[in-house]
Amino acid sequence: MLDGVHLGHQKILQALINKAKYHNGKSVIITFWPHPRLVISNEPILLLNTLDEKLSLIREKGVDYVFILPFTREFSMLSPDKFILFLYEELKFKGIIIGYDHHFGKDGSGNFNLVKKISKSFIFDVVQVSAFKKNNKNISSTKIRNLLLSGNILRANEFLGYHYTISGTVIKGNKLGCRLGFPTANLKIPQEKLIPANGVYAVKVFCRNGQSFLGMLNIGKKPTVNTDTKKLFIEVHIFNFDRDIYGESITASILDKIRDEKKFSNTNELKKQLEKDKQIISQRINHWS
Repeated sequence: MLDGVHLGHQKILQALINKAKYHNGKSVIITFWPHPRLVISNEPILLLNTLDEKLSLIREKGVDYVFILPFTREFSMLSPDKFILFLYEELKFKGIIIGYDHHFGKDGSGNFNLVKKISKSFIFDVVQVSAFKKNNKNISSTKIRNLLLSGNILRANEFLGYHYTISGTVIKGNKLGCRLGFPTANLKIPQEKLIPANGVYAVKVFCRNGQSFLGMLNIGKKPTVNTDTKKLFIEVHIFNFDRDIYGESITASILDKIRDEKKFSNTNELKKQLEKDKQIISQRINHWS
């Protein structure tokens, strides 16, 4: 599924591009939408990338084409050999790149050995890419999800090979940030997107016109001023910025976690802490460059 397009996935993408160049052909990625787990088990899963984010990351790596196959329950019943034959009839490919632990087809029964066997009849290359290790540990989307949910953004970014991002539409809030001298852009995030642990984060914010600004992102329940413990707020204060961006989509690239969310005795204490947070981020900017 390439969720996250992390360093392990990037290793596969590079092998694909190299193989395509060797054959004087085009590199093609096959992916599914929606995520198979949502269809097969009806099990909720939070994704590291929305579909648009994933496609953008894949394009950045230089892949020529991406085929998005609609994943349905009927499609999940396709046997592994029929799935490979379906792809071969559609693409007439000269080679397949497969991850070290990749399984496909009905009940996940397809693997590298099966593809290798089929390749002898249709004469195409098969390359299995080994695991990408960091500190002697395999990198996986699941590990990165757990790191983000625990607030370990630095290690998650290390495994991703880029800064984790959150993109959303700016919606109206209660204007409390403005009254405190810290106006915020409240973000509406796609439902399937994984949100890191509650806390305050240093971010780089990218606006629609391509401009970027330093900022601080708050994820949490805003316990000092809010009594609704069920609602999650995602808001970003953009440094040195004064423009109406309601309705626009912005992206926050998360650099580091500054602190956990905290309940203060009053809004004056909250404002003092926000000033400290902003100062810390401004002083550390070169650390994240």
